[in-house]
Amino acid sequence: MSRASRPVPRRRPVRGVRTRRAESSQLGDHRNRLVVGRALLVLTLVLAGLKLVQVQALDASELTKMAEKQRLTSKTIPARRGAIIDREGRPLAISMEVKSLAARPQALAKEWNKPEIVEQYGIDAEGYTAKIAKFMHEELGDSYPEEELLKKLRRDVPFVYLADNVPPDKARKITKRFPAINAEDRELRQYPAGDVAGNILGFANWRMNSQKTEGLFGLENYEDTVLAGKQGRRIVETAEGNNELVIPDTERDVLPATPGSSLELTIDSDVQFKVQQLLSDHVRRAKARSGNAVVLDAHTGEVYALANDKTLDPSKPLNRLDSNDPRLRNPAVTDPFEPGSVNKIITAAAAIEDGLVKPDTVVEVPGSIQVSDRTIRDAWSHGTEQMTFTGVLARSSNVGTIKTAQQVGEERFVQLLQRFGIGQLTKVGLPGESAGQVPPRSQWSGSTFGNLPIGQGLSMTVLQMAGMYQAIANDGVRVPPRILRAVTGPDGKRQPEPRPEGVRVVSPDTARTVRGMLRAVVQDSPDPLQRGTSPKAALEGYQIAGKTGTALQVDPRCRCYVNDKQWITFAGILPADNPRFVVGLMIDRPEPGNPVGVNAGPLFREIASYLVQRYQIPTSPDAAPVQQLTLR
Repeated sequence: MSRASRPVPRRRPVRGVRTRRAESSQLGDHRNRLVVGRALLVLTLVLAGLKLVQVQALDASELTKMAEKQRLTSKTIPARRGAIIDREGRPLAISMEVKSLAARPQALAKEWNKPEIVEQYGIDAEGYTAKIAKFMHEELGDSYPEEELLKKLRRDVPFVYLADNVPPDKARKITKRFPAINAEDRELRQYPAGDVAGNILGFANWRMNSQKTEGLFGLENYEDTVLAGKQGRRIVETAEGNNELVIPDTERDVLPATPGSSLELTIDSDVQFKVQQLLSDHVRRAKARSGNAVVLDAHTGEVYALANDKTLDPSKPLNRLDSNDPRLRNPAVTDPFEPGSVNKIITAAAAIEDGLVKPDTVVEVPGSIQVSDRTIRDAWSHGTEQMTFTGVLARSSNVGTIKTAQQVGEERFVQLLQRFGIGQLTKVGLPGESAGQVPPRSQWSGSTFGNLPIGQGLSMTVLQMAGMYQAIANDGVRVPPRILRAVTGPDGKRQPEPRPEGVRVVSPDTARTVRGMLRAVVQDSPDPLQRGTSPKAALEGYQIAGKTGTALQVDPRCRCYVNDKQWITFAGILPADNPRFVVGLMIDRPEPGNPVGVNAGPLFREIASYLVQRYQIPTSPDAAPVQQLTLR
């Protein structure tokens, strides 16, 4: 076979060559991945470096602020509440800085049960809490029994209060020894005089939600914005996870608190105490439902005492406020009543002022008088008597008063009621004051003018009643009563309260004439026709002017006046010849037939006797003249 025709043999692939090529390709891929990986790693490191640069160089300040914000806490600095003092500067309500001690039992147990803590100090949480309880009891006394403190410290709770109203020095001693105990700022309101003027002051308590002492009743509430001051603020560093635990010496950015202003009252706490005592005793002996009393300065209208037989002791906190609790009311200004015959001063002043009668004018007084469908009689049965107008007032004749009131006329009578302040707020400066009630002329019935002149069918507070007689004592000028004498600011500057503008009610001559007639009310005589209604209100050595009153109350069952439910009233001026004080009294529903409850004149005498001694009031140079009340 020729060389050209010989078949060309197939060449077998060489296995070693292909393997080497594959391995070379794989190696290339691996190298590529390494390059990419290294590039990514470098890129990551570059980015991390850039972030680190940003954090350290650019965001460091902001992050620092955020970290500080997490551990800095704003704490309220309580403002010291202003004091309340009487007219002599004696404290009636004051505030003290105190501390409240607290702990975090769960955190305390967790910390002191750590093995390293137990090993280092040789004591666990149980032993540590026992030491705290023992030390606190030794410092704070029996008010905080060791067992009770220990029970609180071992409770499975995040937070617990251990002690309130702790003096700052004792609180510092406890927290220094045991840093686990935290002290919080508090303010303790104290009432050094106990229940004296409690119905006026009311009370104030520390409130957790507002972190300040708040007035809840009486003047403490009514003048809260003046007394409270303005809270301050401080920034402190606190422990991680516990913004109550302040790190010592970290205080900054302090905004001091502004103390509240102090109130100086017109009240004399000695007089207030005595009037409260005498009034309560009289109400108890008369077996009455309640009683009110007020003592006014005859010329300025300042309130020296404003008392109720039931009063609040602000130093003994109540568990809760109950609107039905009589101690949480001030009836002397909030509860009006029908005054009875003390209201006859309106008719007397109008008739004298208008020249209709004189003190010795003789009034023919029959046994009764008809006013529309109502028959009105005197408190005693009698035929027609000839009384002087002084006798009409001194013997408290309903019939003689109504006859005179008819001469005065309805319009003039209403005008004098308004001038004397009846049916109007006195604006004395106490919360909840009532204006009383005088029926509008449009609502009068035919018998209305048979009621009003003798003090039925209208109402007033004991403060308003005393205000009427203050006008007569002050030569015809009524000065609205007030309880606040001055305000002393946090800078110590005393600002006297402006004196209310007086209201001319009647002329000075009329006021002096009526005052002279009222002396016959306490006139005594063996002859009942020449005897006033309250000789036992007289005070030896002093001329006394006054007026008794008895008003029937309405029985809700029949909606009619009944004899066994009465208001007993008295208003007096001391001394009548040179007035210094006016005293108003009201006894609500004394026991029927009880001799103590028939007349409030003796209670006036007891109060007047104290006042002349307390203020060394000179005796009257002349005895009151004996006045003729009834003609034979």
